[in-house]
Amino acid sequence: MFRRKPPANSETKATCRTDLLNAGGPQTPGSDERLRTAPPAIELKGICKSFGAVRANRNIDLVVPQGTIHGIIGENGAGKSTLMSILYGFYEADQGCIEVGGSAVTIRSAQDAISRGIGMVHQHFMLIDTFSVLENVILGSEGGGLLAAGKKAAGAVLAGLARDYGLLVDINAQVGGLSVGDRQRVEILKALYRGARVLILDEPTGVLTPQETDQLFRILDALRQEGVTILLITHKLQEIMAITDGVSVMRAGVMVAHRKTAETNKEELAELMVGRKVRLDMNKQATVPGEVLLQARDLTVVDDRGVTRLDAVSLTLRTGEIVGVAGVSGNGQSELLEVLSGVQPLSSGSFTLAGREVSSDRPFSGADLRALGAAHIPEDRHRLGLVTRFSAAESAILGYQSAAAFNGPLLMDQVAVTQHCQDLMTEFDVRPPDPEIRSANLSGGNQQKLIIARELSQDPKVLLIGQPTRGVDIGAIEFIHRQIIARRDAGCAILMVSVELEEILSLADRILVMFEGRLIGEVATADADERLLGLMMANAQEAADKAIVKDKDPANHAVKTPVKQPEKPTGGAAQTQPTAKRVHL
Repeated sequence: MFRRKPPANSETKATCRTDLLNAGGPQTPGSDERLRTAPPAIELKGICKSFGAVRANRNIDLVVPQGTIHGIIGENGAGKSTLMSILYGFYEADQGCIEVGGSAVTIRSAQDAISRGIGMVHQHFMLIDTFSVLENVILGSEGGGLLAAGKKAAGAVLAGLARDYGLLVDINAQVGGLSVGDRQRVEILKALYRGARVLILDEPTGVLTPQETDQLFRILDALRQEGVTILLITHKLQEIMAITDGVSVMRAGVMVAHRKTAETNKEELAELMVGRKVRLDMNKQATVPGEVLLQARDLTVVDDRGVTRLDAVSLTLRTGEIVGVAGVSGNGQSELLEVLSGVQPLSSGSFTLAGREVSSDRPFSGADLRALGAAHIPEDRHRLGLVTRFSAAESAILGYQSAAAFNGPLLMDQVAVTQHCQDLMTEFDVRPPDPEIRSANLSGGNQQKLIIARELSQDPKVLLIGQPTRGVDIGAIEFIHRQIIARRDAGCAILMVSVELEEILSLADRILVMFEGRLIGEVATADADERLLGLMMANAQEAADKAIVKDKDPANHAVKTPVKQPEKPTGGAAQTQPTAKRVHL
């Protein structure tokens, strides 16, 4: 992962940035001095915003120097997104003022913000899948009635931006076919194309692979070198420490602290966010796994295009253990969870869950999963976890709506449903604690907490988890991790997929590593570290050979045979073997 050491002085700072970026020329002479003496890029004074009785922002002051990356952190519901939405014109402050480049401005719409050089990349991208990259970028800024001329001129501008900042993407490609990282680059290009000199990024790494995160940080560093100011909203404290110059902490709608990144640490920031000391390590007790509740044999999924997404995966899962599945996103982890939870059918292979045999000839559904006493916390909360137009109370019983506890003789018992949601919101600190709020109006982290609360409230015997803390703040991460460990200690069998190696190492009792749809290694957590897992994730076979398998049950063993590499097209030239993917830790 991209890491930047705190510079000792401005001269060292410029050198460090150039070394890390490893691209582009030196800064313009005197540019650092101009940035130091320039007025702040953004200054907020006394910003207040209420929604009914909820005071989302209370007397917020914030100063962001030009040409810096400034982090905004806080728990879910702390008011970060509201504050940035005011700056970008989605909301208008009830009181207070905004200065851009030293001048007071009024921002009542996103167009006002754009005209003042402010751009925003949202957590959930605002792109049209059926449009090309170029069409998405110029949408609303076509440059007149002659679209062909506007597209040609825009193409030249985008080529320059891509070259200057490393935003490499095919401008003629259809957005629907792009990776998540490429889509994010399109959003950044959109903002820069409209002249943004202040760029707001809301949870930009929440759905990125480690490689894509590394590339994003290099892009942000390049923008910083050119004097662009970046406001970074994130829950990931390691990213704050790696890329930002300064950080501001919000709690319960109030700005509680400002720090220079070089003068703070993760522990202090976590305590400032939550208002108490936060344990970043779990120190869980050793466990002795019990009976097998899940046994999978040669699970295989082939998609509609004939591509093998899951390739002969075998594993077992026992009571009282957490098995972590590590790997770069897109290497079959999603398909594994979806097969085991009944979302996606098997092409071949079989598995036994709580005594029931499932195969391509014996299909399985989510209702069957729940009937067997198992639960599923999906990776994609919007696609599989909730219905955004439903109320929180309705989402809190999704999948369990037929239970007797929620139904009367003829109709659903709305009082019971509402009280159930209220209880979950209180226990899991879902904010705001309003069962009638639309699920879409909860922040991403609070949506995640509601889904986790729903599934854990059923006391499952088997728990399938995908990215348990994606988009969740540090205080909630600690709470969720303790809940997962408590379920393990109570005898639950847990299979957990996560792209966060720190999370895998903290929670799992043993770790499986996936690459190109196959399990290529297994290691006990006590024998693992980030370096070993990273090598295994990149399919470095010599690292996989070092994996220590303490359970001698053959069904538990990871597949150790080398992964088949795609054939290269023949053309007379000597063919070289593809290199392993690079993983940034």
